[in-house]
Amino acid sequence: QLVESGGGSVQAGGSLRLSCKASGMITSVFWGTIKGWYRQAPGKQRELVAEITTSGGTNYADSVKGRFAISRDNSRKTVYLQMNNLKPEDTAVYYCNLRGDTDYWGQGTQVTVSS
Repeated sequence: QLVESGGGSVQAGGSLRLSCKASGMITSVFWGTIKGWYRQAPGKQRELVAEITTSGGTNYADSVKGRFAISRDNSRKTVYLQMNNLKPEDTAVYYCNLRGDTDYWGQGTQVTVSS
Protein backbone atom coordinates (compact mmCIF):
# COMPACT_ATOMS: atom_id res chain seq x y z
CA GLN A 1 0.00 0.00 0.00
CA LEU A 2 0.90 3.65 -0.28
CA VAL A 3 0.53 5.87 2.75
CA GLU A 4 0.73 9.64 2.43
CA SER A 5 1.52 11.98 5.26
CA GLY A 6 2.49 15.59 5.81
CA GLY A 7 -0.70 17.33 4.82
CA GLY A 8 -2.29 20.00 6.93
CA SER A 9 -3.37 23.60 7.09
CA VAL A 10 -1.02 26.46 6.36
CA GLN A 11 -1.24 30.13 5.52
CA ALA A 12 -0.44 31.43 2.08
CA GLY A 13 3.29 31.64 1.56
CA GLY A 14 3.96 28.72 3.86
CA SER A 15 5.49 25.33 3.14
CA LEU A 16 4.59 21.69 3.57
CA ARG A 17 6.39 18.48 2.74
CA LEU A 18 4.34 15.49 1.73
CA SER A 19 5.65 11.96 2.04
CA CYS A 20 4.40 8.77 0.45
CA LYS A 21 5.76 5.48 1.73
CA ALA A 22 5.27 2.19 -0.04
CA SER A 23 4.85 -1.02 1.86
CA GLY A 24 3.93 -4.61 1.22
CA MET A 25 3.97 -5.98 -2.31
CA ILE A 26 4.47 -2.52 -3.82
CA THR A 27 8.00 -2.30 -2.47
CA SER A 28 9.12 -4.92 -4.98
CA VAL A 29 8.17 -2.72 -7.92
CA PHE A 30 8.86 0.68 -6.39
CA TRP A 31 12.12 1.34 -8.22
CA GLY A 32 10.67 0.59 -11.65
CA THR A 33 7.67 2.91 -11.54
CA ILE A 34 7.00 6.50 -12.47
CA LYS A 35 6.14 8.23 -9.23
CA GLY A 36 3.74 11.11 -9.15
CA TRP A 37 1.68 13.40 -7.02
CA TYR A 38 -1.82 14.33 -8.10
CA ARG A 39 -4.38 16.58 -6.49
CA GLN A 40 -8.12 17.00 -6.57
CA ALA A 41 -9.90 20.11 -5.40
CA PRO A 42 -13.64 20.10 -4.65
CA GLY A 43 -15.66 20.07 -7.85
CA LYS A 44 -12.58 19.61 -10.03
CA GLN A 45 -10.94 16.71 -11.79
CA ARG A 46 -7.85 15.08 -10.42
CA GLU A 47 -4.75 16.63 -11.97
CA LEU A 48 -1.09 15.80 -12.17
CA VAL A 49 1.05 18.01 -9.94
CA ALA A 50 4.48 16.47 -10.40
CA GLU A 51 6.11 13.23 -11.44
CA ILE A 52 9.54 11.70 -11.42
CA THR A 53 10.74 8.98 -13.74
CA THR A 54 12.93 6.00 -12.95
CA SER A 55 15.92 7.93 -14.29
CA GLY A 56 15.17 10.94 -12.13
CA GLY A 57 13.60 13.18 -14.75
CA THR A 58 10.86 15.41 -13.43
CA ASN A 59 7.73 16.99 -14.83
CA TYR A 60 5.58 19.65 -13.17
CA ALA A 61 2.25 21.28 -13.74
CA ASP A 62 2.74 24.87 -14.87
CA SER A 63 0.88 26.12 -11.82
CA VAL A 64 3.49 24.70 -9.42
CA LYS A 65 6.73 25.14 -11.35
CA GLY A 66 9.34 26.88 -9.26
CA ARG A 67 7.39 26.27 -6.04
CA PHE A 68 7.11 22.48 -5.73
CA ALA A 69 9.80 19.82 -5.93
CA ILE A 70 9.34 16.07 -6.20
CA SER A 71 11.98 13.62 -5.07
CA ARG A 72 12.25 9.98 -4.17
CA ASP A 73 14.36 7.75 -1.96
CA ASN A 74 14.40 4.29 -3.45
CA SER A 75 16.11 2.84 -0.39
CA ARG A 76 13.29 4.10 1.84
CA LYS A 77 10.59 3.38 -0.78
CA THR A 78 9.36 6.92 -0.26
CA VAL A 79 8.33 9.75 -2.57
CA TYR A 80 8.33 13.35 -1.40
CA LEU A 81 6.69 16.57 -2.52
CA GLN A 82 8.19 19.74 -1.12
CA MET A 83 5.68 22.56 -1.49
CA ASN A 84 6.85 26.12 -0.98
CA ASN A 85 5.12 29.47 -1.34
CA LEU A 86 1.76 27.78 -1.08
CA LYS A 87 -1.29 29.55 -2.46
CA PRO A 88 -5.00 29.17 -1.63
CA GLU A 89 -5.50 27.57 -5.04
CA ASP A 90 -3.20 24.74 -3.96
CA THR A 91 -5.91 23.59 -1.56
CA ALA A 92 -6.83 20.02 -2.47
CA VAL A 93 -6.51 16.40 -1.51
CA TYR A 94 -3.10 15.23 -2.66
CA TYR A 95 -2.63 11.65 -3.86
CA CYS A 96 0.52 9.66 -4.38
CA ASN A 97 0.68 7.46 -7.48
CA LEU A 98 3.03 4.78 -8.71
CA ARG A 99 2.61 3.96 -12.39
CA GLY A 100 4.00 0.80 -13.91
CA ASP A 101 2.28 -2.29 -15.21
CA THR A 102 -0.26 -1.47 -12.50
CA ASP A 103 -1.37 1.85 -11.06
CA TYR A 104 -1.11 2.24 -7.31
CA TRP A 105 -2.78 5.06 -5.39
CA GLY A 106 -2.58 6.30 -1.86
CA GLN A 107 -5.58 7.29 0.20
CA GLY A 108 -4.87 11.01 -0.09
CA THR A 109 -3.86 13.73 2.31
CA GLN A 110 -5.62 17.07 2.69
CA VAL A 111 -3.74 20.30 2.09
CA THR A 112 -5.53 23.52 3.00
CA VAL A 113 -4.00 26.91 2.31
CA SER A 114 -5.67 29.96 3.78
CA SER A 115 -5.22 33.50 2.55
